[in-house]
Amino acid sequence: MLKHRLIHPKINEVLGRAGHHATILIADGHFPASTKKGPNAEVVSLNLMPGVITCAQALEAVLSAAPVDAVNTMMYAKDDPYALPADPPVWDEYRALIKRAGLTLELAPIEKWSFYDAVTTADHVLTIQTADMQRYANILLSIGVRTE
Repeated sequence: MLKHRLIHPKINEVLGRAGHHATILIADGHFPASTKKGPNAEVVSLNLMPGVITCAQALEAVLSAAPVDAVNTMMYAKDDPYALPADPPVWDEYRALIKRAGLTLELAPIEKWSFYDAVTTADHVLTIQTADMQRYANILLSIGVRTE
């Protein structure tokens, strides 16, 4: 029996194979997960219905299971139909989850189109597709190393 909170068999399998610098995308319900992925990435769909599950819920589970050494968000656009005037509210939830996991990492936003490029690399091993309806809730995690 696993001791961490993440119990999804496929996600655990991919995380178990992932090495240092592999990336995990937790995608909101708007993200084109079937077309924006690396050549080695597997997609796990956890989008049951709008809002179930959220990116924050997936983040909490992954942080319980894998060492993370970088956290990137998709920078919100300020000049398109989906523009936001300030950081998405979910980013504060991410910061709280990261802190609760005992990490001192900061969110590092990546410009929207560069974010799409970042998830098409060979290092991208997993996309967890959620049904989060919040704009700009996508979060990209870089796997770290175990130090204990």
